[in-house]
Amino acid sequence: MNRIRLWPHGALIILGVAVVAGIAAALWLRYERSAQASGLPNAARIERVDGQVGVNRSLDSESASQWIEARPNTPVSVGDRIYTKENSRTEIAFTGRNAASIDANTSLDILDLSRDRTQVALRAGSALFDVGSISSGQLFEVATPCGAIDLNEPGTYQLAIDENGNATATAFSGSAQIVGQSGSGTIHKGEVLTVPCQDASAATISRVNYDQAGTSLDNHFRYRYPRSYDGRYRNYYTYLDDPYYYDPERRYNSYNYVSDEIPGLYDLDDYGDWRYVNDYGYSWHPRVETGWAPYQSGYWEMDYPYGLTWVSNEPWGYAPYHYGRWAYASNEWFWVPESTTAYPTYSPALTAFIPLGGSNVAWVPLGPGDPYVNRYYDNSWQPVYLTAPAVTEAFRKYQCTGRCHGDT
Repeated sequence: MNRIRLWPHGALIILGVAVVAGIAAALWLRYERSAQASGLPNAARIERVDGQVGVNRSLDSESASQWIEARPNTPVSVGDRIYTKENSRTEIAFTGRNAASIDANTSLDILDLSRDRTQVALRAGSALFDVGSISSGQLFEVATPCGAIDLNEPGTYQLAIDENGNATATAFSGSAQIVGQSGSGTIHKGEVLTVPCQDASAATISRVNYDQAGTSLDNHFRYRYPRSYDGRYRNYYTYLDDPYYYDPERRYNSYNYVSDEIPGLYDLDDYGDWRYVNDYGYSWHPRVETGWAPYQSGYWEMDYPYGLTWVSNEPWGYAPYHYGRWAYASNEWFWVPESTTAYPTYSPALTAFIPLGGSNVAWVPLGPGDPYVNRYYDNSWQPVYLTAPAVTEAFRKYQCTGRCHGDT
């Protein structure tokens, strides 16, 4: 029978007391819905935040109680609305190669993040979509009040709702198809399509202003890659000559070891190193102080439909806390990713919850081969579920016995 693995020196690796069972249960009552683990959507990562940015978990702007402050590494998923206030902006990574920079006074809804579909709704404002990968059969669609814009191929696209309520779609590279009330049309690199919403006027196509294009691209790439961007895209002609110069798959070693479906991979190169670890293969080790352990620097939040979700304070702390597993080898911690050929599955936190007495609960990282389950144990070592109450037979077989807290 499989059991949760407590690593050597377990007393030192239990990371702390932070979850009170009664509080967790009370929080979850607000999100009491039915969700099967196999049907849970993927999540996107909020990578950067400047100014005031909020996330509404209910897609209801009138539901003030659902708004939370967006912070780096906050997961967002289907049913979430991101809103930026004046003089604010944020960046969202949908995968390791597809992202969006969201400008001030913008409202963006997440509609679908499944394997073959990325769908969002731009309700107001503007956003630049940097799409590095669209495979055959995949859909990347941005809905607007004026119609839907399907991004047909990799490229960089600026989408906006102007002061008159009309939508504009700019293809700095790539091509996109727009289907609206006034008909459909396709734009290619260097073209702008304006789609009216308020009347039946026909959509119009124009050429981009090269100076404005260079400014927009320069702002985006400077924001997305602050450590490596050299300002070359201020000149739009330079961008057209090599629009994929900053494609992270070409520039970052981590993409050799991890699926590019996972957001935040390019942060790993800046904050750690890949090493070969016996029994686990190539694994990532963060550059941290002696005595460091995962799941220490951060906080828990309740996120429907996943349950308790870990949000790391560490700048690299997204991919290693929501994918793969952690291994303790040679007195150091290593993140062990899944195979690059396997489609990655998002988890809110790859930990096991363990009671310490009273209402206190601690957590430990899951090791390679340890399955994730959305539960913790009470003082009688009975499972308490943080999401749907249904338990599959596979999970029942994994329930802990009275000895599991001492097993290695």
